Amino acid sequence: MTNTLITPKDLAAMENVVIIDTRAPEAFAAGHIPGAVNLHEIFTFLATSDAEGIAEMTTTFAAAFGAAGLSGAETAVIYEGSMNTGFGQSCRGYFLLDFLGYPKKAVLDGGYDAWVAAGMDVTTEASVPTPADFPLDPAGATVLLTKDDILSALETPGAVLLDVRDVDEWIGESSSPYGKDFCPRKGRIPGARWIEWYRFMKPTAEGPRLKSPSEVLAELASVGITTDDTVYLYCFKGARASNSYLALKLAGVKDVRIYFGSWNEWSRDPELPIDSGYPVAAE
Repeated sequence: MTNTLITPKDLAAMENVVIIDTRAPEAFAAGHIPGAVNLHEIFTFLATSDAEGIAEMTTTFAAAFGAAGLSGAETAVIYEGSMNTGFGQSCRGYFLLDFLGYPKKAVLDGGYDAWVAAGMDVTTEASVPTPADFPLDPAGATVLLTKDDILSALETPGAVLLDVRDVDEWIGESSSPYGKDFCPRKGRIPGARWIEWYRFMKPTAEGPRLKSPSEVLAELASVGITTDDTVYLYCFKGARASNSYLALKLAGVKDVRIYFGSWNEWSRDPELPIDSGYPVAAE
């Protein structure tokens, strides 16, 4: 069984693997892991959670992962620059594969920076993958939440809604990492608790890494979350939430799901409620 997070040494020893680089094309062209396929759309794709949006996301990434060579037999290993420089985009790829039901997947712990620091070979030569028929498993869709799921949760509490965006977004000073006014409204989903996604990571001599399970559980305890809670994560477009998704799953939280449309979708519907400013103590 492949671990969720693997080291450069682990990856170098693996066979039957498809390596996916989520960085921008110019970063990929400047140097990447030999054999890697560049799939930056893992980061750039903006999802919506209506039926048409979910169908588009499904077909887009089933085709993209199939073109990269994933047939179900291979292990997908996804990486970004480092764990805190790509807004969690490697983890976003992991979550997309979870959503699509792909069985064999891992994230390179520490990303490309860790690979380089370990003295591993890099290349500027682009590989030509052998396309495959990607195996869809609709059962994976249970990890994906729609805006209707979030609305229902607001009306009938049963899950903990956790916002993992940066502080300026949480208090409503900015609408997104792309600019303060990228989205039409600023604020947060009512009732959400907040842990900035950086808090699930810590600096190490080898670069930023996810905290240990006990450290992650300590962060969760600070907002009253335990391993028995159902946790609904959101951020701006599901990348930082995916980084947190891995942290929570590895820490033993039994039921973690992501509202993948996140603030980019929620803020664009004026009928949906928001809170802004500094939260009151009850939140």
